[in-house]
Amino acid sequence: MAKFDVVDLDRKKVGEIDLADSVFAAKQNDHLLYEAAKFQAINRRQGTVGVKNSSLVSGGGKKPWKQKGTGRARQGSIRASHWVGGGKAMAPKSRDYSYRPPRKVRRGAIAVALSQRARENELVILNEFVSDGKTKKAFEALTRRLKLTNALVVDLKSNTGVHRAVRNLAKFDVLPPEGINVESILRHQSVVLTQAAAQALVEALS
Repeated sequence: MAKFDVVDLDRKKVGEIDLADSVFAAKQNDHLLYEAAKFQAINRRQGTVGVKNSSLVSGGGKKPWKQKGTGRARQGSIRASHWVGGGKAMAPKSRDYSYRPPRKVRRGAIAVALSQRARENELVILNEFVSDGKTKKAFEALTRRLKLTNALVVDLKSNTGVHRAVRNLAKFDVLPPEGINVESILRHQSVVLTQAAAQALVEALS
């Protein structure tokens, strides 16, 4: 079990917590991080492009002129791709780009990302994060008291005050344990967990 200090909002140690090595002391695995990051990025791709080919453009059902005898090049349709107003040759079509790696890969990547922040001493575990929902007070707690400039805060969904206060900050983000993901962890310099959130992550990822 990995042992971590539990601090209050003034960075004063108030206790210790034992967390599973498989979640907070996992070996570095860049390929797992790559797979998870690719999974999140590619699933944002909409793939809604749609261009008509010659068979989908209306009109052009009749030959514009007869095959022989006119002196002009033979044509089968005025909607061919080389005509103005014609269809697009080899037109791109709407498609689904979504990609979903196995659950073991997704969970393992989150554990690797959390362990990386722990090795960098950028993982802060709070005994609790009490907030009345005021963004200004949450900003002061994160910057002046915890001395952070860019962080992801993870707390239970039931703590609505923290979620309401932190979500408005530009360089901070807040997620419940069930919503944590690799991209959010890597995008922020530090990760702030409450004790309850840390235990929930161990239960979900172990």
